[in-house]
Formats: sequence, structure tokens, C-alpha cells
Amino acid sequence: MSEITEPRFWVAVAFILFFVIFGRRLWSVIAGMLDARAASVRRELEEAARLRQEAEAMLRDAAARRDAAIRDADALLVSAQSEATRVAEAARADAEAAARRREQMALDRIAAAEKAAVTEVRTAAADIATRAAERVIATELSPADDAALVDHAIGGLTDALAARRAA
Repeated sequence: MSEITEPRFWVAVAFILFFVIFGRRLWSVIAGMLDARAASVRRELEEAARLRQEAEAMLRDAAARRDAAIRDADALLVSAQSEATRVAEAARADAEAAARRREQMALDRIAAAEKAAVTEVRTAAADIATRAAERVIATELSPADDAALVDHAIGGLTDALAARRAA
């Protein structure tokens, strides 16, 4: 058999003719598809670059906000510490003032108790002196001496009352 009768030959001829006749058109379609794909890839790369720039800007913004938040937190911490110190000082001062008031109240109570005790002792001493004076007067004074003593006491009564009012 000759080569012209071989089916492989005709398939090769048909293949070559197909590419000769439709090659340019096929090549332009394939090139158009490749160009479209290249343009699509280029757009995607540009979009990726834009997204990266946006992401970097967002990262910088987030870092700046984080730094600002840290500064604010530090300022709040310092403020809270100073407020705590101020409150502690105020509480200490209030506690000291309360202790001083309680101490003064205790001193006032002691003074009042001392005054009451002194008054009680004076009253008891006056009662004892009165009873002793009654006994002495009853046993040792005559009725004339007794009348003179009463007159003398009545005369000194106005001075004693005036001295007591002044005290």
C-alpha cells in the first residue's frame, strides 16, 4: 500500500489543512482567551495589591488605636492609683479625726465623772461637817453662843451666795 491510501496520512493532511484554514482564527480566539485571562489575572493582582494596601492601612490604624488604648489604660491606672491614695489618705484622716473625737468624748466623760465624784465627796464632807458641827454646838455651846453663831452665819450668807453665783 502506498502512503496515500493510509488513513494516517489523510488524518495528518486533514489536521494540517484544518490548522492552515482555521489556524489564524483559532489562534486569534486562543490568543483572545489568553489575553482575557491575562487581563483577569492582572485585575486580580491589582485588586490584591489594593486589598493589601487597605489591610496595611487597617493594621497601622489598629496599631495606633491599640497604642492609644494602652496610653488611656496607663492614664486610667495612674489616675486610679492617685484616687486610691487620696481615698486612703481621706480614710486615714477620717479615722484619726474619729479617734480624736472618741478620745475627747472619753476625756469629757472622765472629767464629768471626776466632777461628779468631787461633788459627791464635797456633799459627803459637808454632811459630815454638818453633823459634827451639830454635835459640837449641841454639847459645847450655850444658847447665847448659839444665837450669836446663827446671827453671824446669816450675815455671811449674802457674801457666800454672791461668791457661788460668780463661780
